[in-house]
Amino acid sequence: MITILAIDWASVGTKALQLILSLSILVILHEMGHFLPAKWFKCRVEKFYLFFDPWFSLFKKKIGETVYGIGWLPLGGYVKISGMIDESMDKEQMKQAPQPWEFRSKPAWQRLIIMIGGVTVNLLLGFFLFAMILWVWGENRLPMSNLKHGIMVSPISEKVGLKNGDVFVSIDNKPVKDYYSLTRDLILDEGKSVQVNRNGQIINLELPKGTINSLIKSKGTFVKPRVAPIVDTVFSGVGKFTQDSLYKGDQVLAVDSTPVTYYDEYLAQVPKLKSKEVALTVLRGKDTVIVKAKADTTGRIGFYVSTEDLAGSYKQKYDFLPAFPAGVHKGWENLVMNVKNFKLLFTSEEVKASESLGSFLSIGNMFGSQWDWELFWSMTALLSVVLAFMNMLPIPALDGGHVLFTLYEMITGRKPGDKFMEYAQMVGMVLLLGLMAYAIGLDFWRYLFK
Repeated sequence: MITILAIDWASVGTKALQLILSLSILVILHEMGHFLPAKWFKCRVEKFYLFFDPWFSLFKKKIGETVYGIGWLPLGGYVKISGMIDESMDKEQMKQAPQPWEFRSKPAWQRLIIMIGGVTVNLLLGFFLFAMILWVWGENRLPMSNLKHGIMVSPISEKVGLKNGDVFVSIDNKPVKDYYSLTRDLILDEGKSVQVNRNGQIINLELPKGTINSLIKSKGTFVKPRVAPIVDTVFSGVGKFTQDSLYKGDQVLAVDSTPVTYYDEYLAQVPKLKSKEVALTVLRGKDTVIVKAKADTTGRIGFYVSTEDLAGSYKQKYDFLPAFPAGVHKGWENLVMNVKNFKLLFTSEEVKASESLGSFLSIGNMFGSQWDWELFWSMTALLSVVLAFMNMLPIPALDGGHVLFTLYEMITGRKPGDKFMEYAQMVGMVLLLGLMAYAIGLDFWRYLFK
């Protein structure tokens, strides 16, 4: 169980600020997607709110016929369009005769455009942000062909039967081209087997039941690139150097008298080093030197090896114009990933809602502890695509529910009654609030007791 005093409040504050800014951008633009077509079709928009305002608002100002405001509950936002059954549940207005400026008086095709406006804006925004990210920062790439020395196993992949030095080939006989997609594809496609090249022979390994679930719980990677133990960063306070020190670029050749060629061979020695003084034979430039250190109680000396960088990871950047089709492709790829992930919550024995579902607390934790614009815009682009997908679910309180009823009207020529719409909206809101409460409860349970 964690305590209040153990929380890094500076980190929490930075993450919360990034989350609120990201959501503010997404909510305002989403609601603008409803607002603009509503105005084009001469609907009266009574309210335009960032965040919800039960009981009171932090700010509000009436301009023309619309009240613009900021609510205190940062769980979304809304536009209140006259004559539309929405979150406000304004039953009195619906009892009156329809007026020309009301949503319900407009043709079905206009109402459909108004309802899909928010989702359309979120999709376009996601595509645009991904394009700008690819143009400014590029995208991490690590072709599997760069893993010249094969893979380094994790505890999970070792249980599957993989060995250090195996050359990863495919998942369910589908080739894996890039290292960064390996773990993701394994989870989303619920891989049943992996194929590796071991000493020139293709080996097929069936994944035991529970492998996918273990990967999700660990939030780790299935395998890592196998590389030489070349120092990238040295940490202070982990172990103590008694003769010389390690520096960036040093390559560990031996631990005491045991030679090591790969980083996994060094890690295999760590449990034997607990609280002991160890002599490391190190290649520094063209010279071989001896570095001595006393390991800590876990056997660590305190240096970091960047396995991905050593394997040849690089940033693939795009020129301005090519970044747009690449951004659309990446946005669509993320949309498909979210559809697959949502499907797994209902169809998979390995993916459990209690372990995968999260609220704004989980989302906020995905932002950086320090302000990082690349991560901020990447998260905003991802959330924009997620928001588009979630809003298109056929739940009455969401855009997708309104779209479903409007399409039904356009196909059958029969408009659902106001009473039916009221009850449907109420059921949808209960479902959404229940799901939100469940997700928040799960987050508090994880943070307080795990």
